[in-house]
Amino acid sequence: MTHLTLTEATDRENDGAPTPAQNTPPLSAERMFRPRGVALLGASGRPGNMMGRPLRYLVEHGFQGGIYPVNPGYAEIEGLPCFPSLEAVPGPVDLVLVLLPASQAADAVRAAGAIGASTAVVFASGFAETGPAGVALQQSLVEAGRQSGVRVLGPNCQGLLYAPTGLAATFTPAADRRLPVGDGVAYVGQSGAVGGSILDLATEMGLGLTAWVSTGNQADLGLVEIASGLLQDPAVKVLMLYVEAVGDGAAYAALARQARDAGKRLVVLASGRSSAGRRAAASHTGSMLGDDVSFVLTSTKYGVVLVDDIDELLAVAATLATMPRAEGRRVAVVTTSGGAGSLAADRCEDHHVELPELSSATQDRLRPLIPDFGALANPVDVTAQLFNRGAHAFGDVCRIVADDPNVDVVAVLLTMVVGEAGARLAEDLIATAESMSKPLLVAWLAGRELTAEGRAAFQQAGVPVFGTIGSLAKAAGSIAPDLHRGPAPSSLAPPPTLDVDRLVSLLESGPEVDGSALVAAMGITQPTSVLATSAAEAAAAVQRLGSPAAMKLQAAALAHKSDVGGVRLGVLPDDAAEVYDELRAAALRHHVHNVEGVLVQEMVPPGIELIVGATAGRDGFPPVISVGLGGVTTELYRDVASGLAPVTPVEAWSMLRSLRAWPLLAGFRGAPAGDVERAVDAIVRVSQAAAAAGDRLLEFEINPLIVAPHGGGAVAVDVLVRTADGTSDVAE
Repeated sequence: MTHLTLTEATDRENDGAPTPAQNTPPLSAERMFRPRGVALLGASGRPGNMMGRPLRYLVEHGFQGGIYPVNPGYAEIEGLPCFPSLEAVPGPVDLVLVLLPASQAADAVRAAGAIGASTAVVFASGFAETGPAGVALQQSLVEAGRQSGVRVLGPNCQGLLYAPTGLAATFTPAADRRLPVGDGVAYVGQSGAVGGSILDLATEMGLGLTAWVSTGNQADLGLVEIASGLLQDPAVKVLMLYVEAVGDGAAYAALARQARDAGKRLVVLASGRSSAGRRAAASHTGSMLGDDVSFVLTSTKYGVVLVDDIDELLAVAATLATMPRAEGRRVAVVTTSGGAGSLAADRCEDHHVELPELSSATQDRLRPLIPDFGALANPVDVTAQLFNRGAHAFGDVCRIVADDPNVDVVAVLLTMVVGEAGARLAEDLIATAESMSKPLLVAWLAGRELTAEGRAAFQQAGVPVFGTIGSLAKAAGSIAPDLHRGPAPSSLAPPPTLDVDRLVSLLESGPEVDGSALVAAMGITQPTSVLATSAAEAAAAVQRLGSPAAMKLQAAALAHKSDVGGVRLGVLPDDAAEVYDELRAAALRHHVHNVEGVLVQEMVPPGIELIVGATAGRDGFPPVISVGLGGVTTELYRDVASGLAPVTPVEAWSMLRSLRAWPLLAGFRGAPAGDVERAVDAIVRVSQAAAAAGDRLLEFEINPLIVAPHGGGAVAVDVLVRTADGTSDVAE
């Protein structure tokens, strides 16, 4: 075995690093994935022993560095000399595989540090996943790593592989068979079992993983840090992640930004994204957001592809690694089933992919090949009759479709074309894909047993085959340019500068925050309001504000006044006293406590009602800003778009532009357009306030923000505030 020389970059990385006892040294990806030597502490020569696999795999997969089994009970294992201790190993060792019980792991890490190793992989379980005693044992392992300057992968992990050096430092049985040459796709995951399945399935589909890492308990090295190191590797183009818990949203955002800036792609399968653990929310927008909204928004912002299952993870990653980027988001579907084509249209819309009608010239070229009862426009339904027109008829159709200037991607949906016919069609499509300058994606909606020969041909050619129409549509979107909603209007004002000190002072002023004062500090227009504590005061207030007026119950614990009949609109001065009494009676009837009085508010002219909300971020993610169709029906229509605070004016405009209600703002059926510029300004101000407030502000919501016709402004009518101490103020 030859020893690898460390790069100058690695030497520079370690120069001037703090002493291990003071701080954890940075990960040296070079020494971890390209070690000069690997020592296996506790290597076993017993046949069938799980801890004997790493040594066998290193030999079988042709690791290029030194391999040093360490166990005083053996003189030789797998034909290699076995050493009694790490100190006795003759060559340089960068990576130590700890094949010992949990109780011996900390001492093993210290021994690794004594010989200058940079990384130790601890496979054993019995740590934090087992309870308090295990937590203490894991902490001692971390301390041993810090004291000795060794970074620890694991414990309770399945190790790592790196194809360029033949490094197979793992015990997963997925490494038992010959692994394909790396295709520029790497994997890092927090589950050993899922990771083993992904490695095995990747091998089965012919996708060679350049790197594969199982992080286990992440006592020291975590998913994000390892992924960041792999993104710096020129051999890695696409990085797959299996995420069970992000933990640090800021670190995940930095990773996603690193991938984008490097021109590489992240494909992420995240578990635990359901709303089962959703926190209680007082605001409409908060109740409509899933627990993973910050994670999803961060991923979307930086071009991360989120997938829903393992097959989709692998197929999308393979597509990104092997297919050219599409020039646009226009897809032509060629299928053997009209029903599958209809489903494709729906799934493509889900992923913001267009299905343009093919040009008349293209349809004229297709007409001689496709029967009259087929379809030419898009989706193209070739029908089963096409296969009677020659061995290459299907490929000819795909080439003609690809020639259409309105098409960027050709998506082929195969149904029950199986057996020998399926194999011939696969060969035809492989040749077709090689002759095309545009990407060709294939989904085969038939059982593997009946299509084994054809799938094997696709596998050998490196053409990924999707198992569902939805995963194909997602992949089509992932290789297409980013979605743009057109240029933002030039009339958008630059971001305002808020008085952050004033905002923070209001949030820290006491147990109850004045929502109206908070909105005023943001610089958002509000209607004039007076709090009445008697019927006489209410009548005088209506008279003074000008009639008609709005009257609303005011109580800190009452988030949604309409639910208890606590809002009356268009109240005249002569009726104000009676309405006041009716509202107080409604409070008693519905057991509303601590009523402060009745808010008398000037009526705002009708306009387009929006809802603008901010929800505090968690786990290091920034607050989430949401905007949608407002009023009492907001949760009924659930037409909401979200972004990460603070948003720019262009981002706020894009959020509005993505709403189904956008036509109302743009001017629907002759109605005047809304004052979009002032609505954007209000959204930006709320986002800036939320970003400045941090975790002081749990929820903030304006509902409605009434947007007048263009030039008329936007007015915050009702406001809800919930602060970190659990209090809320509703100025409705």
